[in-house]
Amino acid sequence: MSRPFRPAGRRPHERPAVVYLLRHAETEWSAGGRHTSRTDIGLTPSGEQRASRIGALLTRLRGPAAAPPVVLCSPRRRAIRTASLAGLRSPMILDELAEWDYGEYEGLTTPQIRESVPGWTVWTHPCPGGETADEVSARADRALARVAELGHVSDVVLVGHGHFSRVLAARWVRLPATNGVHFRHDAGCATVLGDERGVPRLDHVNLAPPE
Repeated sequence: MSRPFRPAGRRPHERPAVVYLLRHAETEWSAGGRHTSRTDIGLTPSGEQRASRIGALLTRLRGPAAAPPVVLCSPRRRAIRTASLAGLRSPMILDELAEWDYGEYEGLTTPQIRESVPGWTVWTHPCPGGETADEVSARADRALARVAELGHVSDVVLVGHGHFSRVLAARWVRLPATNGVHFRHDAGCATVLGDERGVPRLDHVNLAPPE
């Protein structure tokens, strides 16, 4: 189980680093509810407009005088494009931030999957040919370990995907990956992972950028 995030090099009286989870903005598939992992699809025009407003959301959350954050990004171009439009410069690509691998369910909607597997959800049922919840949990823990290594520099922004960001939120507060079902994270929104005297906490969930 991952340890609470406390970057090295910060004095006890200093504010701990904060981790910002950004889900990529809208794609054609996310708008239609299609499960998208390995498929490298771009943003819709609406998604591009929303991504361009995410920088303002981060400034509001962090303050205009905050030092530039460390930025880690999924290798998928929808995430990379979101980071670029949000003004997040020089992101480091981290393969661990890729979306949950849905295997044979790639490109399908939940209603389509339930035609053959009644009651299916990614949180409760397997994805044939894809990742298990335990595998996704282990990957999230590796990503958070990388965050802990870099967080002594500044706050950290992770630009990624819906289901995997919800897993990250669950693992941050020491819950099983499947508890990510309780944390909503829409396209182009942010979740903020904080710390209270060494205890990890969720500061904000599913914040939308200003219109």
